[in-house]
Amino acid sequence: MRILAFTFVILALFRVVSPAAAMETPLAMDQAFKATVERGNDGRAIIRWAINDGYYLYRDYLSAEGEDGRKLEIQSLPGEMKEDPSFGFTEIYYKTATASITEAPAKFRLTYQGCQDRGLCYPPTTKTVDMASLTVGAEGVFSQNSFAKAAQASAGVSMDATQEGFSLAEDSAQTAVDLLLADGGLILLLAGFLGFGLLLAFTPCVFPMYPIVAAMLAREGEKLTARRGFLLSLSYALALAFAFGLMGMAAAWSGQNLQIALQSTYAVAAISILFAVLALANFGLFHIQLPAVISARFAKSPQGASTIPGAMLLGFSSALLIGPCVTAPLAGALLYIARTGDVVIGAAALFALGVGKGIPLVIMATASGKALPKAGLWMEKVRQIFGFMFLATALWLATPLIPERLTLLGWAILALSFGVFAFGAGAGDPKSGVGVLSRTTGLASIIWAILIFVGLGIGATDPLSPLKPLSSASGSGSLASIKKSDFQKISSIASLEARLDSSPPQEPTLLYVTADWCVTCRTIERSFLTAPDVVEALKEVNLVSLDLTKLDANKQALLSTLKVVGPPTMVFLGSNRREPEATRLVGEFSAADLAASARRAQGSRP
Repeated sequence: MRILAFTFVILALFRVVSPAAAMETPLAMDQAFKATVERGNDGRAIIRWAINDGYYLYRDYLSAEGEDGRKLEIQSLPGEMKEDPSFGFTEIYYKTATASITEAPAKFRLTYQGCQDRGLCYPPTTKTVDMASLTVGAEGVFSQNSFAKAAQASAGVSMDATQEGFSLAEDSAQTAVDLLLADGGLILLLAGFLGFGLLLAFTPCVFPMYPIVAAMLAREGEKLTARRGFLLSLSYALALAFAFGLMGMAAAWSGQNLQIALQSTYAVAAISILFAVLALANFGLFHIQLPAVISARFAKSPQGASTIPGAMLLGFSSALLIGPCVTAPLAGALLYIARTGDVVIGAAALFALGVGKGIPLVIMATASGKALPKAGLWMEKVRQIFGFMFLATALWLATPLIPERLTLLGWAILALSFGVFAFGAGAGDPKSGVGVLSRTTGLASIIWAILIFVGLGIGATDPLSPLKPLSSASGSGSLASIKKSDFQKISSIASLEARLDSSPPQEPTLLYVTADWCVTCRTIERSFLTAPDVVEALKEVNLVSLDLTKLDANKQALLSTLKVVGPPTMVFLGSNRREPEATRLVGEFSAADLAASARRAQGSRP
């Protein structure tokens, strides 16, 4: 009950803190500058802006053009002079602004730009004005200027602004949060993200969390019961969900995905080494103990209270460090927070996502309270099985950091070692059900290890498909696979624009957002980019990549411009800088999804 009470207090704090947070979080562009249009007595178009407190609009950056690209003359009243950190002395408007166009066509495009007093500048925003319905609609164009200036304000980086922009697909701007809120409000939103989390619990991104919880339970020994397993795993799961909620709040206040900020080659390597050390401890090579002072303090605590804080700490750190995968629901929630500044809705959605991820862990732990042996030889065997699970987790996390053939060799050795262990463990009682299962599992693992060793000799890179080179050679071997080196690296908006300008007009461009620490990215490069359908679909696609291993202000500006949360993400752009509808891929997807998006992008080319 104390755990649930703690959770309700935290959720209440989200609501209490949110008004203060909203004061610090910039408003969305349409909230800061509300534009309306009306027709004057002489037929001219009159545009008015209601400007929020703490924001101002530039007079010099008001412009309009017809649908044919013809510049329209726009008249505006004088503003007050301000020494702006971005543009020097310039005229601005506070509170309200008014402009008019004498000979306004039935439809025209209106562009304007504003800033926040604290130094954050918005992109030059383009709206479509319809004089028949007197509406101001979104055009959806995001240019470099403001995001570059936001990066300048926070990191002191100087960047040249350009007039060109990127037009994103409508389905990229509309997130899962928007859709669920529109369909059923907050209740459907929380239920939907709970379901998303439940589905994500069975993906490779969550795999490392299972051995963590299992090892946590194994350390309980004879004290483990169904109730204790439930309490420990519930503590872990709620802390996991709480971390996801905090991640959303951090995204709103800092403008960055906290998981990306915490990820680095050194961090991933350190976590992998930690799992390897824990594995060796489970094999009995040494014992990991708390300092005597802390152990004595915990010994005075009521039974069961001492390990709950540890379980919560494990859950909190697992969300931030062990599960760095970007998924579509996670990206949607972070983009919603960044766009609207609504910390409470975004944090609640991510909290529900974390709860969904934790449900299978709680079920597993509760069942283990009855199923796991309490003492004897089998308890030692179970601890050793957890040791192999920790080794597998360490190798899986380190996969992006070490050469492919060395990774394959590691899986072969691990599979062979586990096979010998499992086969030997079942030899003591070969006729029992457990003995038969153990020997069968061991034999299967040994066979898998042999296949991986064979794969090493024929150039395989995927431990799950060690004989794939044989099928590729006997099939359509005329298509060469796509390698990571085939992607031209870019690192800023300017370099992406240069690449788009130099590519043939009929060729779309695929921007692949990746990082050295992205485990899912390695699966994409190893399995999807070698698939014949993908190779064929990408033959006439310009390939570029953005590496986030070392994140800087230029890369952050590009992520903000294209509304990308993190890796893996694939964005298709035409030479006209427009993103075709239903082509963006985020998180885990299949080779068929990638091939379909590529064909869709080529089908929409001008």
